[in-house]
Amino acid sequence: MYLNMVANSKMKATQRCERGGRVAIILRLDRMMADRKISLNELASKVGIANVNLSNIKTGKISAIRFSTLDAICDVLDCQPGDILEYKRVEKQGQDEEEFCLP
Repeated sequence: MYLNMVANSKMKATQRCERGGRVAIILRLDRMMADRKISLNELASKVGIANVNLSNIKTGKISAIRFSTLDAICDVLDCQPGDILEYKRVEKQGQDEEEFCLP
């Protein structure tokens, strides 16, 4: 199961991003890693994912994340998903529609 940044579908998220949508979900994994004094390599090893995939999560270069991955990260860092994910309302001028996509 994926945590998509759009309630409807991944397809709509892609379409919105292509239209110049802004980021509404901010990833704070780098802060949690710094607070817990854990390196990218160590966290990737403990979570069981590739360093490059964890790096993409850390830098926000993702459009979805598996709940199992989020669960494993939270378990290793002893935190809540809300400590890693932050929602920031983004409004486009002249439009009422909100964007929910990551770069």
